[in-house]
Amino acid sequence: MLTVTLAIVSIAILAVTVSSTYAQEQAEVARELFNLYPAYQVPEITTRRFTQKEMLGWLKPLHEQRMFDMTPVGQSAEGRTIWLLKAGQGKTKVMMWSQMHGDEATATMAIVDMMNFLGKRPDHRVAKAIREQLTLLLIPMLNPDGAQRFERRTAQLIDVNRDALRLKTPEAQALKKAWEAHRPEFGFNLHDQDPRTTVGNTKKVSAIALLAPASDESRSDNHVRRPAKQVAATFAAAMQLFIPGHVSKYDDTFEPRAFGDNIQKWGTSTILVESGGWPGDRNKMFLRKLNCVGFLTVLYAIATNTYEQADLQLYEQLLPNTKYIYDLILRNAQLKAANNISSIIVDIGINIDEERDASTGTVNLVGKVTDIGDLSTFTSFEEVDLKGSSVEGVITKIEQRLTMDEIRALSGKK
Repeated sequence: MLTVTLAIVSIAILAVTVSSTYAQEQAEVARELFNLYPAYQVPEITTRRFTQKEMLGWLKPLHEQRMFDMTPVGQSAEGRTIWLLKAGQGKTKVMMWSQMHGDEATATMAIVDMMNFLGKRPDHRVAKAIREQLTLLLIPMLNPDGAQRFERRTAQLIDVNRDALRLKTPEAQALKKAWEAHRPEFGFNLHDQDPRTTVGNTKKVSAIALLAPASDESRSDNHVRRPAKQVAATFAAAMQLFIPGHVSKYDDTFEPRAFGDNIQKWGTSTILVESGGWPGDRNKMFLRKLNCVGFLTVLYAIATNTYEQADLQLYEQLLPNTKYIYDLILRNAQLKAANNISSIIVDIGINIDEERDASTGTVNLVGKVTDIGDLSTFTSFEEVDLKGSSVEGVITKIEQRLTMDEIRALSGKK
């Protein structure tokens, strides 16, 4: 009996040691990639608003170096070619698709950076493992028409991520065609979420949200979803090194029309990555870096099969996406909504969005009053205490639009 007990204890100690060694190695890899990033990021990418033509220009030098093959998998509604990039010679196939929503470009930038890393650092242990053990199948811009206008939907006004069943759009058909041709073991469904999302009720902005999508309404686990959770746990562990407390879990309610849920259902272990917000990062350059480091770290883990040692609790215990944040909160403002009523001290929540002028093509920032009242449970990227100063004549209603000059004046900035 004592021998059996000692054996069990020895196995437990060994398991803890292996897990600790794995975690330490993954952390070392992630930190190294993070610190190396300035050496391999593509300097031409300076904004999250870009066209397919610009993206292909960034990829052209790598294609000329034969870093990857390019194959057309379809055409958009307006006739733009949808490209599949294929890199590596490994037996494990990993498909990544980005910008299925045309205004969600963070992961596209990161994919270009990732490919640049593989080209510039071919002898790095991460690059070698990925190239030798994986075959990467990349669709960096599934919705080039939407990207042209920087709009969510396609030129036919359809959300591609709700067309996995009917496959009416050419963009959805292209993704399904690519999946059927290769039937990858792993898939990465890459998006941007509302930058004003928080991690549970912590008041911390969600920089990255992760999900191993459900493949049925019961949200059951199986041999396909479990590896997805292990990869998501690996991704979460890497992100917590750089943005501790700013990683959340996306809602796993089964959506029968969505590609992530269906590709999981079809047998590919699929991970959703949603890029959220970060203070002072409207163009998402820091989030682009996090994405790139995260992709390379988890691809290395898949290539070395070390993702199998991931602690699933790192994923399961992530707090859910919630919305407790504004771009700006004016605290303790004195508001008089109408001449015949008394003034009141309130908090004012203001969000600032980009708005494109159709006549000139310029993009301007425009504010909108989103809520008025007690916002003590909310946080914001910027906060100003007005200490009882009046906003009479400037703010009079919910949903009111404000120019940036008006917002600066309210905030006491010239």
